[in-house]
Amino acid sequence: MSSGDIIGLVLSYIYAFGLLFGMEAAGKRWGWPQRVTRKLVHIGAGMWIWGVFYFFDHRIYGLIPFATFIILNYIFYRQQSFKAMDKADSSPGTVYFAFSITVLLGLLWQTDGTLDRIPIAAAAVMAMTWGDALASLIGQPWGRHTYTVFKHQRSWEGTAAMALFSFLSIFLTLLVLPGSALSPHSPALAMSTILPLALGGALVATAAEGCSPAGTDNLSVPLLTGLALYLLSGSL
Repeated sequence: MSSGDIIGLVLSYIYAFGLLFGMEAAGKRWGWPQRVTRKLVHIGAGMWIWGVFYFFDHRIYGLIPFATFIILNYIFYRQQSFKAMDKADSSPGTVYFAFSITVLLGLLWQTDGTLDRIPIAAAAVMAMTWGDALASLIGQPWGRHTYTVFKHQRSWEGTAAMALFSFLSIFLTLLVLPGSALSPHSPALAMSTILPLALGGALVATAAEGCSPAGTDNLSVPLLTGLALYLLSGSL
């Protein structure tokens, strides 16, 4: 274990609990509804993958923070420890999100000098982090045109936000991460490759989000988007 791994572990838990307690306090202080604080926690948690890539030198230790939060989030969910994140009728989506990130990083992240496919995992996580959050934050207050799939109602305005922000997040991730200091063993991608990947990934992410029962999109969106990007990247 390197000093970077130790620092990464310490900062991961400081960041995670700081995010939870900070959002809990902010929600009470400014009267933010739970749907807002939950999505802000969602964004903050997803964005920490960049901290993981920056601090950790070895993949095995970098998987620990999100893996342990599969269990911790389940405990928080069952006990409703953080009102900013869970309430009586909440789904265990936070558990699913931590699980999805752990699976994607476990399958695609390499730190031993072999070909690193972490940009695919990161792009899939960012599609869920930003696409799903903005779909809810925009769709719930401003959605006027609704549709129902598996007894779960969504709005076309939210779905449009999901498509737009999924595309942007995938596009930007694939533009900046491959070949960078955070992923030196992944090849940089040409614009002619990034654009179809972002379009295809956003389409899959949007379809998965629109068709998934409540909470399960935290599984379906990142995992199916990651699979789609992986398959598409091999055909371009």
